[in-house]
Amino acid sequence: MVDALALQAESVAAWTALLPAILLGLTGLVLLGIDTLSPKRTSNALLAGVSAAGSLLAFGVAAWFLVAGTGQEHTGGAISLFGDSLVVDGMSLFFTLIFTVVTAMVAVAAYDYLRGHAHQAEFYSLVLFAATGMTMMSMANSLATVFISLELASLPSYALVAFLKKNRGSVEAGLKYFLIGSVSSAVMVFGISLVYAVTGSLVLGDVAAALGDTEMAGVLGIGVLMLVGGVAYKTASVPFHFWAPEAYEGAPAPISAFLSSASKAAGFAVAFRVFVEAFPLGAIPAGVDWVLAFQVLAVVTMTLGNFAAATQENVKRMLAYSSIGHAGYALIGLAALTAGGPNGDVLGASMAHLLVYGFMNTGAFLFIALAEHWGVGRTFEDYNGLASVAPIAAVAMTVFMFSLAGLPPFGGFLSKYALFYSAIESGFWWLAAVGAVNSALSLFYYSRVVKAMWIESPAGDFEIENRPVGLYAAVLFAGIGTMLLLPGFGPVIETAQAVAAALF
Repeated sequence: MVDALALQAESVAAWTALLPAILLGLTGLVLLGIDTLSPKRTSNALLAGVSAAGSLLAFGVAAWFLVAGTGQEHTGGAISLFGDSLVVDGMSLFFTLIFTVVTAMVAVAAYDYLRGHAHQAEFYSLVLFAATGMTMMSMANSLATVFISLELASLPSYALVAFLKKNRGSVEAGLKYFLIGSVSSAVMVFGISLVYAVTGSLVLGDVAAALGDTEMAGVLGIGVLMLVGGVAYKTASVPFHFWAPEAYEGAPAPISAFLSSASKAAGFAVAFRVFVEAFPLGAIPAGVDWVLAFQVLAVVTMTLGNFAAATQENVKRMLAYSSIGHAGYALIGLAALTAGGPNGDVLGASMAHLLVYGFMNTGAFLFIALAEHWGVGRTFEDYNGLASVAPIAAVAMTVFMFSLAGLPPFGGFLSKYALFYSAIESGFWWLAAVGAVNSALSLFYYSRVVKAMWIESPAGDFEIENRPVGLYAAVLFAGIGTMLLLPGFGPVIETAQAVAAALF
């Protein structure tokens, strides 16, 4: 009887711990149910409202778990589920906050963006299912669940990129994304099989425990290198970045925001947990130096991303390349790890930057969606004089641009400062120097957008016939969030560093 009660209590705790992911998945199913029961009477407003409400409810539950310390996540404790294949801890909850808030903003923005489009319920459901997969990615504690959750996030994303079926660019982008993603998944699963062959386990902790007994360091090194490649693809890091500009440019702008912010953060959630827990620095065999690999990736990614963004004339494509540059900044969290160093600080700083990035980058892409709704083109010249007819939205876009560039007094300045300072504290001043130089370069192309909106004169008469409520609300929410993270950055960085330190 006692054993039965203990088992029941453990089952309840498991379902409670998974509540954010369950809420996202159930919301997606509810949307399909609503559309199935009343396909002709279902309004876009209802679908957008249910999507946003489900996302914000999941956000609230994750935030409550994190702050209240359910299962002592905030202090380093964790709830292991299903034979240690999933773990709910502070890091997974922190990343869940990013996924859910981005999903809510995309859902609100899609209310106007999807007006007149068919298959609206399917769109919202795919977004929620992708967010569910991303949440599971942050909880994955086994290489098997890493791969399954990654596919759960990726498959809806392929369909979302190609959602505009009558738009050749959207369909082409979706096809390229699918083909490259399939190859990347095959490489990653082959790497997982090699790690399993060497260690005899897929659970991250067991993999780490078996590293000291292995004599096949070469095979393990190849497996780890393939895992690095899979992570580099998911985070759009060089040289696995070439899908990102095509996918972001061809996809509906809200989906570009979703992929470049939430999906990228999910890739880093997997990278942080897998490499820190499965291949700890003090246990990996000589020659399997994944930190060096991430150092090279960080420098090359931030440099190529920023230089490529500086050469673009298409604003949406510029943001696509700038998101590659920001992947390079976030990679510093893995590139600056040392045996016995302040690893929790630098990894936490990278997590905090991803949270700030979730607001400012999502807002920037949603502003492009707003401009597309007004019929504005995608080049810098098309944005000339936009501030004279839409000053509030232009102010928000200015906040996004300067925050992405890392200028004070915006949230992006503090997140980059914390990241670079943590890298210096770990002894990698040269990584911080490369990041600072690239941030200075990024000011060139970000300021081009601001200059076009506020200083340049429009080429002709331009009038805005309507001000879409959903898109405006999402853009302003992202702008306010970016500004509020300035005074609220202290608790954010402290929480991020505390939950990151628990991994070590």
